[in-house]
Amino acid sequence: MAADMAGLLADLAAESAELTGMLAPLTAAQWELPTPAAGWAVRDQVSHLAYFDEAATLTATDPDRFSDEAAVLMDGGGDFTEAVAQAYRQMIPGDLMDWLARARAEYLRVFAGLDPAERLPWYGLPMSAASSVTARLMETWAHGQDIADAVGQRREPTARLRHVAHLGVATRGFSFQLRGQPAPDAPVRVVLTAPDGSAWAWGPPDAADRVEGPALDFCLLVTQRRHRDDTRLRATGAAASAWLDLAQAFAGPPGPGRPPAPSPPGAARKGSPS
Repeated sequence: MAADMAGLLADLAAESAELTGMLAPLTAAQWELPTPAAGWAVRDQVSHLAYFDEAATLTATDPDRFSDEAAVLMDGGGDFTEAVAQAYRQMIPGDLMDWLARARAEYLRVFAGLDPAERLPWYGLPMSAASSVTARLMETWAHGQDIADAVGQRREPTARLRHVAHLGVATRGFSFQLRGQPAPDAPVRVVLTAPDGSAWAWGPPDAADRVEGPALDFCLLVTQRRHRDDTRLRATGAAASAWLDLAQAFAGPPGPGRPPAPSPPGAARKGSPS
């Protein structure tokens, strides 16, 4: 996918607006509802987004300061995202909403002036400015999914999922690297059914290893919002199957993933390799 910075930022703004629309009517009690992320309530999902929006903006405006602050955060031991959640757990919903709105608006403003190919530091490997925007969109969608699950809302998938899927494909090697494993040499063809019924594809058309299924399910898997068995994804070949077992599109330490949903007695599990 060629980097279209204006298009990426417009899609990030649209994803942000959808999240704001979901958060605005929530009651104070709903902000305290547990989400599928263990130990995190709705408020923690929002503080996470706001904090890392500000950090991402800093990578462009003051990369040295970002690197210093990131080193302190990561050197604290344990899960640094949990440390962020704990630090802002006493903020009230209105202040969290205002913080997220300010942080996201500033991020959009700053990145509108960047070359898509500009390299920026991050937690782990550096990334391009365009990849940073894609990552913020992925994070917004993924944490929005946790919030939707917590409050019992169903979100309609949109064409913006293509960005999340693209990042999921691009981080295949990273997913293995995080766990100290060599990525299989075999190429993988990914063919996903988009929300409008069209096909999105990556990888060599003649690759023996393949991943196929709904784009929504693929995005839920690579952001670790659903267990593989709870998707309709089909893997052909050992390399494809191994990837789906540990796919991770986000930075940080290896994620624990989500447990499979309980299934009725005697029901067949989904997502098994073919």
